Amino acid sequence: MLENKVILLVEDDDRLARLYRGQLEGFGVTVHRVSDGESAKPALADINPDLIMLDIQLPGIDGFEVLRRLQSEGGSAPVIAITAHGSINWAVEAMRLGAYDFLVKPFTAERLAVTLQNAIERAELATIVKTVTEPIKGGYSDFVGDSAPMQAVYRTIAAASVSKASIFITGESGTGKELCAQAVHRESPRRSGPFLALNCGAIPRELMESEIFGHKKGSFTGASQDRQGAAELADGGTLFLDEIGEMDPDLQTKLLRFVQTGSYTRIGEMKERSSDIRYVCATNRDPAEAIRTGALREDLFYRLNVIPIRMPALRARTEDIAQLASAMLGRIAEEEGKTFDQFEPDAISRLEAYEWPGNVRELENVIRNVVVLNSGPTISASMIDMALVGVQRLSTDGMSGGFAAPPTSGAAIQGAAAPIRPLSQVVEETIQAAIDAHDGSIPKAAAALQVAPSTIYRKLGK
Repeated sequence: MLENKVILLVEDDDRLARLYRGQLEGFGVTVHRVSDGESAKPALADINPDLIMLDIQLPGIDGFEVLRRLQSEGGSAPVIAITAHGSINWAVEAMRLGAYDFLVKPFTAERLAVTLQNAIERAELATIVKTVTEPIKGGYSDFVGDSAPMQAVYRTIAAASVSKASIFITGESGTGKELCAQAVHRESPRRSGPFLALNCGAIPRELMESEIFGHKKGSFTGASQDRQGAAELADGGTLFLDEIGEMDPDLQTKLLRFVQTGSYTRIGEMKERSSDIRYVCATNRDPAEAIRTGALREDLFYRLNVIPIRMPALRARTEDIAQLASAMLGRIAEEEGKTFDQFEPDAISRLEAYEWPGNVRELENVIRNVVVLNSGPTISASMIDMALVGVQRLSTDGMSGGFAAPPTSGAAIQGAAAPIRPLSQVVEETIQAAIDAHDGSIPKAAAALQVAPSTIYRKLGK
């Protein structure tokens, strides 16, 4: 992948420049080196490199200023920033200014090769995406919507799906990250193979390794028979790891080896097995922050983040809301046995004016609420208003750590005391409500309840 590529190295330290050149030329790369930021611009014009390795600490014009100039001039070559040990803030600033990735001195030749290969693959795919100028009308795969943010998603999927490159999907909860992963699989040459999804935040840590790699009978308490893991079941297909940042860091180390080598062993077994898998990962957290806090291993992220896809929030694609709502209405009305088939114009205006903090998932829940609680062929603005009032009340109560009470009937006796129930029942219902409100994610439910996830697992076990 790196053979015959041209790299511009901007490094003032002669000793390090010789070291990097030796490593790079070992990959079949042609290296042009300049020793200061001022020389970078004419060198770019002369050699038109495939990639730039840029030291941040340079005499005169520093690496940040070089990045600003490249950003203002619209340079197309990806930039790998080189920072000193302990200068993570510099690395973050470099990426904010447009660097694709960064390397912290000292780094190994293997790490250098992986970083450069990911950057070049990303740049080549970006070039393919730019050549696709015709908008994709009527949605793509199972997506609905023609907005510009979604067009960018469609084109990236179309360009990336033909390769085996790993994809890392980010975006707020409810934006359709799993739908994106399914689209990547469906549009790829692996479409006839299995698609397997694992939610790393919903599976207890002590069971996650078995879920991924499988186990041998008797290898631990409860292992009553041999079990295939996702590594074996997804062979020849796609493995989707949702909420990758919730995975135990020690298990992330084992996953990294599997991603690098394609080899793994079941728990309690010595036999090494191999599997051919395309990886798609997702998180609703900021990956840089997850790396900083230690929730996500930096080296694993670099292996998986070859092609990033950012799913847009629904508030960033309001022009898709009417199309989405109509598609959802037809499906939900059929599922619920109702006759609804259209929205009043004012009802669509209400939907388009709302901020949708829960994104597409929240829109679907509101429409289902309206369909279930009402009758008729047309959804009115007042029906939407009633559903949104309930949603906003739940959101407000949830901000203080509580849960909205169910709406009471107009005939309810004002001031009547609620019946006293056993505390264990109240605790169970509260925990289940928190889990449901966070789409089955126990770590998120635990955060909302301000308890440790182990507390919820223990209560559920009882």
